[in-house]
Amino acid sequence: MNVLLLLIPVSLMLGLIGLGFCVWTVRSDQYRDPEGDARRILDTRYDAAPKPPADERKTPPRKR
Repeated sequence: MNVLLLLIPVSLMLGLIGLGFCVWTVRSDQYRDPEGDARRILDTRYDAAPKPPADERKTPPRKR
């Protein structure tokens, strides 16, 4: 029973911290443009390393 006296306040504190972070993200416009981020992932203009042209790609020989 003594452990509950420790676990209940700790769990309430962690819940309040999580709620505080949620409120902070909403107020700092973290969710302003979710559609733009989803489309930006699929766009090839934002690749970190460009792919070589098709004629320079080396394909391994097929094993039969």
